[in-house]
Amino acid sequence: MLFTHFLESLFFNTSITNLFLLITFCMNDFFKNKVVAITGGSEGIGKALIDKLIPMGAKVATCGRNQDKLYNLQVQYSNQLLHAIVADVSHYDECENFINSTIETFGGIDILINNAGISMQALFKDVDLQVIKKVIDTNFYGTVYCTKLALNSIIERNGTIVGISSVAGYRGLPGRSGYSASKFAVIGWLEALRTEMIDSSVNIMWVCPGFTRSNLRNAALNSKGQSNNESMMNETIWMQPDECAHHILKGISKRKRTLILTFRGKQIVLINKIFPSLADRLVKKFFIKDGVLLK
Repeated sequence: MLFTHFLESLFFNTSITNLFLLITFCMNDFFKNKVVAITGGSEGIGKALIDKLIPMGAKVATCGRNQDKLYNLQVQYSNQLLHAIVADVSHYDECENFINSTIETFGGIDILINNAGISMQALFKDVDLQVIKKVIDTNFYGTVYCTKLALNSIIERNGTIVGISSVAGYRGLPGRSGYSASKFAVIGWLEALRTEMIDSSVNIMWVCPGFTRSNLRNAALNSKGQSNNESMMNETIWMQPDECAHHILKGISKRKRTLILTFRGKQIVLINKIFPSLADRLVKKFFIKDGVLLK
């Protein structure tokens, strides 16, 4: 009965409802006319961010490797302020083309969201080292390249730099050694950059989405560098990209430092910090059995 009264007061209390509406309005107003550059925007979290930002009045630029998916995105927002080009962020010159064309199109960049990334699923003893290199080139160097190229514009506009990392950036995951290395590198590098710029008006934030439904695992590279084209994990109960995008945009508007999303993700980070040996055993049990990678 008390719980019922609580729900009634929550949803039918005018002052509380107005507060929720005010928070939503403030976030929408924050992004109005802001230039937001998002790497890897053709699907998953990147696409969800675009779907939220354009109705808020943001000017959005994005890049991706799949020309067909970018074309579909442009068709969807043909009457909106969207700049989209094909680019692989593991290549500096393609990052340069994306960032420079965004600045030429919109006059500058207020917010950079380094979202593009790839994963892997292979034990280190079996993996071709080129797989590790490709993952690090995309996830880490792609973030470094785009940030370096956009930095002066972001400084001029007192903007924000966001890096999409992972729980794997706090806790090494078996079968994803290169992915973990790249995400550890992203967090460490952004933390160093944030410290360098602590007296500036630029905010730097990193996000660890935890287990989120996306194509990242479906496109994960196997030991030979080929896409798996399917996920080995049950994703039905994981966070949706739309929900993840909402948390990211809210964090940007509040100029947060760090976001660790999902209860499972927070559990992993906390247990690894307090009981690292226990975390070793739990993570191994989850991912590996009898020397075989399960997930």
